[in-house]
Amino acid sequence: MTKKVSIKDLQEKVKKLIQTKSYINIDLGGGSAQTNKSFINVDIEPGPNVDIVHDLEDIPWPFPSGCANLIVASHIVEHINPHKGGFIKWMDEAWRVLKPGGQLMISTPYAGSMGYWQDPTHINGCNEVTWYYFDPLQVIDKDSLYKFYEPAPWKVENLGWNADSNLEVLLSKRLDDKSYHVSRKVKYEHKEEK
Repeated sequence: MTKKVSIKDLQEKVKKLIQTKSYINIDLGGGSAQTNKSFINVDIEPGPNVDIVHDLEDIPWPFPSGCANLIVASHIVEHINPHKGGFIKWMDEAWRVLKPGGQLMISTPYAGSMGYWQDPTHINGCNEVTWYYFDPLQVIDKDSLYKFYEPAPWKVENLGWNADSNLEVLLSKRLDDKSYHVSRKVKYEHKEEK
């Protein structure tokens, strides 16, 4: 049984890791196979190449706000529980950790594909339209899907998919703007921590 480490201890470990790097990249759920040393590797299980052991559904993550240039999430979002806005909170947390303009690269099995259904732990299906709920400037049929949940704002930079295989999306962090929200109040303020 693995001893649970406090969030404060994890934050201290992250602080030390960040001090050793000039450009912060984070690999979420990369596991022990991760070998790119330019990334801080986060996984739920300890392993030889895992820098931070943390359950990514446990928010907040042990990273300071505005610390990362790039986050890679390869075959992890399909495991994030969407119940009660869980996936939206997860996306908001990735937004918090990124610097303005920072990027989030996601690769996931296409919702409904054999690759999605074959794994009994896949619970969060995403397709090409999913990402328009996160981008306030994307419009489908003269309407914005963003208005339904008004999460932290992203920009869809690139999107590719094969309905029989995988979906890949590159998002960049937008700064929030009151024009994105029905209430006309900025909801997500960017704060960089020192």
